[in-house]
Amino acid sequence: MTDKFEKEPADATPPVSKEASASAASVAPEAIKAVPVRHWGRYVSAVVVLALVGLLVNAFATADKIQWSAVGDYVFDDTVLKGAGRTLLISVLAMVMGVVLGVILAVMRLSKNPVTSWVAWVYIWFFRGTPVYVQLLLWFNLALIFPTLNLGPIYKDEMVDVMTPFMAALLGLGLNEAAYMAEICRAGLLAVDEGQTEASHALGMSHAKTLRRIVIPQAMRVIVPPTGNEFINMLKTSSLVYAVTYNELLRATSTIGSTSYAVMEMLFVACIWYLVMTSVFSVFQFYLERRYARGSSRNLPPTPWQKIKVNMMAFSRERGNTA
Repeated sequence: MTDKFEKEPADATPPVSKEASASAASVAPEAIKAVPVRHWGRYVSAVVVLALVGLLVNAFATADKIQWSAVGDYVFDDTVLKGAGRTLLISVLAMVMGVVLGVILAVMRLSKNPVTSWVAWVYIWFFRGTPVYVQLLLWFNLALIFPTLNLGPIYKDEMVDVMTPFMAALLGLGLNEAAYMAEICRAGLLAVDEGQTEASHALGMSHAKTLRRIVIPQAMRVIVPPTGNEFINMLKTSSLVYAVTYNELLRATSTIGSTSYAVMEMLFVACIWYLVMTSVFSVFQFYLERRYARGSSRNLPPTPWQKIKVNMMAFSRERGNTA
C-alpha cells in the first residue's frame, strides 16, 4: 500500500498574520481620480452647426440688395407700430371669443343631450376641417349671398357696412379658434376624475354648480398650457387677415415696402415685431405653466435663470477637472 501525502497547491498564498492585516487596514485607500468622458461628437456637431449659422448670417449681412439701414429706420415707424397694435388687438379679441365659445362647445359636446352634442360636433368638424384663410374669405364676401343683414325689429343694415375688415377678421379667427379650444377644454374636463363629480352630486350640488366650483378649477391645470400655445399661434395666424384688407402688422409693412421699394427690408421689420410679441408672451406662458404645475409635480421646471446658472456651474466644473 502506498502512503497518501497531503500536498498544498503551488499557488496557495501563505497565511497573513493579524498584525499585517491590521496595518494594511489602517492605510487609507488611494483617492480615485475621475476623468470626465470626452464627448467628441458633441464638439464636432456644435462646430458644424455654428459654421452653418455663420455662413447663413454672413450671406444675409453681406447681401448688396438688402439695405439694413432701412430696417432700423422703419422698426419704430408710426405705421408699423399701429399695425403691431392692431395685430395684438385682433389676437386678444379673437382669443377671448375662442375661449368663451370653446368652453360652451366643450360642455355641449359632453352633454347627454344628443342634439346639443351633435351640433357641437358638427361645428368642430367644420371649422377644424377648413382652412382659416378660406373662412376669412367667406366672411368677407358674405355680402354676395346676403346683401342685407335683417334681424327684424332688432337690427337692419347693409351687409357691406356690417362685415367690415375688422369684423371679418374677428369672426374668421375667433370662430376657428373656438373649435380648437373646445377640444382643449373637453380634454381638460375629462381629465378630472369622475369621483369628484359623483361626490359633489352626493352633497346635493347641481350639475352647473359642480362644473363651476369643482370640475373647471381642477381642469385648468390641463387647459392653461395649450391655451398659451394657442394664443402665441394666434399672433402669427393673424397675418392671414391681410386677405380681408385689415391693416395689421403685415399689411402695414407691405404697404410701406411697396411704396419705398424696400420689400424685403419691411418683411424683416415684420419678423422682428412678431418675434418680440411671441417672445414676451412665451415668457408669461412659461411662468403660468410653472404656477399650475405646483399641484401635480414635486419638482417644478427650472426657470431660464436657473438653467443658465446650472450650465455655467457645469462648464466651470468641467474646466477645473481638465486643468
